[in-house]
Amino acid sequence: MLDEFLRLPRVAYFSMEIAIRNEIPTYAGGLGVLAGDTLRSAADLGLPLVGVTLVSRAGYFHQEIDAAGTQVERPATWDPARWARQLDAKIAVRVEDRPVWVGAWLYVIGNSYGGKVPVLLLDTDLPENRPDDREITHHLYGGDEAYRLKQEMVLGFGGVRILRALDFEISSYHMNEGHSALLGVELLRRYSYAADDLRPGEMPYDLPRVRDMCRFTTHTPVDAGHDRFPYDLVKRLFASSVYGYDDREPPKGGQPGGEHGPIDFTVLTALGGTQELNMTRLALSASDFVNGVAKRHAEVSSRMYPGYQVRAITNGVHPYTWSTQSFRALYDRHVPGWCHEPELLLRVYGIPDEAITDAHAKAKQALIERVRVLTGVTLQEKAATLGFARRMTAYKRPEMLFTDVNRLKAIARERPLQIVLAGKAHPHDGEGKKLIASLHRHARELADVIRVVFLPDYDLELALLMVAGVDIWLNTPLPPFEASGTSGMKAAFNGVPSLSVMDGWWVEGCIEGVTGWAVEDAASLYEKLEHVVLPLYYGYSGNARGWVRVMKGVIGINAAYFNSHRMMRRYATEAYLR
Repeated sequence: MLDEFLRLPRVAYFSMEIAIRNEIPTYAGGLGVLAGDTLRSAADLGLPLVGVTLVSRAGYFHQEIDAAGTQVERPATWDPARWARQLDAKIAVRVEDRPVWVGAWLYVIGNSYGGKVPVLLLDTDLPENRPDDREITHHLYGGDEAYRLKQEMVLGFGGVRILRALDFEISSYHMNEGHSALLGVELLRRYSYAADDLRPGEMPYDLPRVRDMCRFTTHTPVDAGHDRFPYDLVKRLFASSVYGYDDREPPKGGQPGGEHGPIDFTVLTALGGTQELNMTRLALSASDFVNGVAKRHAEVSSRMYPGYQVRAITNGVHPYTWSTQSFRALYDRHVPGWCHEPELLLRVYGIPDEAITDAHAKAKQALIERVRVLTGVTLQEKAATLGFARRMTAYKRPEMLFTDVNRLKAIARERPLQIVLAGKAHPHDGEGKKLIASLHRHARELADVIRVVFLPDYDLELALLMVAGVDIWLNTPLPPFEASGTSGMKAAFNGVPSLSVMDGWWVEGCIEGVTGWAVEDAASLYEKLEHVVLPLYYGYSGNARGWVRVMKGVIGINAAYFNSHRMMRRYATEAYLR
């Protein structure tokens, strides 16, 4: 099976997390879901990519909510042998001056058109390794900073080496966030000059050649979200032969590395920062193409890292994956070819209104049934349903909707409203966990007027049910900390308009009253909900078909543009073919 992927030069797409499928919990949130959509669109479009990530055998975590609204984490262990094929090649990465052997599993992302993209899942759980090293690739974003740096060594150093051991011909490397920045250092180690060819003081590495091979997408406008490691830790883990391959006899099927020695440590400080190793700065320094994930995010990133040109390729979502079954059938019937050319959804205006509302009614009924199973609460089919689901952290401001519960009750007494919530907080994010508990407290406060439910264990399947089954999608980040956001794009494929703060992709996607509505703060959210959104939904605006017109605007404008097919075509022409 692997041989068929070795015929063409490929772009190596590195990401710490990739949402391959719902049963494989190798993702924590939006970054991984975007990576999965990226590779699915590459398969659809026939783009020669190969994904590289960690196997994350213990996954992220399963979320349970106790009676007090407290998040409880449970293991999300999965068996890669059930879904992927173990490959024979093994390489070594030196950690604290000992070899840590790395193997790989192959998963193939495919589609009904015959398109395929291989994904390599790196694994240190091998008998050659000592017990603590076997766990390096177990926990996604787990452990302390030493554990995280070991993971990034395996991803960056090990990913480049395993591709070479498997005979992949790589035309360029795409770093999806800074976790894989060490691949740039590994390439410098490979493309070094002989000492006799250098003048005094010259760097012995072909940095221009490495930059020509590397692309970098940054996703984080939050300064604390960029990985940094103290140099004392870096020196301890990298040790004396930090970038060298183990020169002892490898185990059966292993691939020793080679001929190059360690890199001068001053290169790290020159490219990654003098005070600490900043993985984002390292990735920026090693790449000749850098982009943010929305126009505003590119502007913010340019201010954060002056001196670097940061372009903008706005995110998108995979058309087929994020359209629920009733809308897939609708588009197949009225817009043939929409899966491959989602821009054809501009033709939505020729679809009968009744067909749109019927497709949404089926999606809403599916959500209502899942809510009943998970919570015991029965939502009303006719009531306007507001959805909010994302990683639970402070800058996402999930509490904004509940700033004034009495005002919210008054709005709902006039026109019925119900709310569906979901999202996980990182196990170490105490503030995020407090937010989840607070949302449950607000649900109890509103129970006499508004049904509010929190759905546990938010995953790909639940996300699709929510973005398709609610009537209005809410997003309330604190500007400018939303790099892009993609949940509203997913809602768009199902005719669900957004009610959102002007940040991230919504700056580009919002046409007031056509694709949704913009809000600034809690006061404007209540005002818009009470006087614009709910009257239009219930047909009290004097325009009985006004809501369907907005649904068509969402599909024909936002879904037609904010999709990963458009995104990947731009990456192909602007980044990969440079």
